[in-house]
Amino acid sequence: MNDHHYKSTDFIVVTGLSGSGKTVVSRFLEDMGYYCVDNLPAKLIPELVDLWLRKKVEIDRMALVVDIREPRFLTEFPDIVRQLRVKPFLIFLEATDEALVKRFSESRRPHPLAKNKSILAGVRLERRKLAPIRDMADEVIDTTGLTISQLKEQVFDRILRKKHRQLQVYLISFGYKHGLPLDSDLVFDTRFLPNPYYLDNLRHLDGRSKKVRDFVLNSEETRVFLGKLYDFLDHLLPGFMKEGKSTLTISVGCTGGRHRSVVIAEALRDHFKARKLPVKIIHRDIYK
Repeated sequence: MNDHHYKSTDFIVVTGLSGSGKTVVSRFLEDMGYYCVDNLPAKLIPELVDLWLRKKVEIDRMALVVDIREPRFLTEFPDIVRQLRVKPFLIFLEATDEALVKRFSESRRPHPLAKNKSILAGVRLERRKLAPIRDMADEVIDTTGLTISQLKEQVFDRILRKKHRQLQVYLISFGYKHGLPLDSDLVFDTRFLPNPYYLDNLRHLDGRSKKVRDFVLNSEETRVFLGKLYDFLDHLLPGFMKEGKSTLTISVGCTGGRHRSVVIAEALRDHFKARKLPVKIIHRDIYK
């Protein structure tokens, strides 16, 4: 392989917060034919890349997992990446504090930065330390509430099958009491709309139910809101596509993430599908 035939996704670096799903992504990339190396010291990356480009190793595509476990990661990694002969496609994984604390608690594994402090303190410290590396990322993926299959699907759609001519829209319904989706490009609040939660015959249902959907959508307030929202997004999307943006994540929130946000997210999905845009939907908090 020489530099001229190199594709941007032939060389991937996976990094991000501890507990955010890097191992899952690494195993998925391995299944997709990547040669994966976990926890490679940053100073060895240029040597491996040089061997790869000069075809001194039989590797077509490779993926490296690098993170805060490596002592010099924070100080060496940014400069090393800038000096490489080829630019890696950098994926940064993250999740909410609540989700990460829960994962560490359930796995009974210590957080690498929480030796003498709480897991939450370790998570927050790592988030602050990794902020400059997050800013370098080509794709940031929030794994909060994603199943393993949903995470793999996002990696495949957003990285391995990038469409430069067409915008891939992701819709996320969520509950504000469970935290904002971290990788949102646009966030819309539906808490002002009529709330099915206060009706005994609707409370136990979710926003995919026809009864809940009719209750929310038949409100004059919702009709006006959706009309303005459709116009707003129809105005924005051509601009995003002109700029070459390949994915757009739109999050729609209500209090708990079960009723109004689900209804509005599904209405947006139908709107985008009618305009022949590829759209995928995740109801993050519908079962909480």
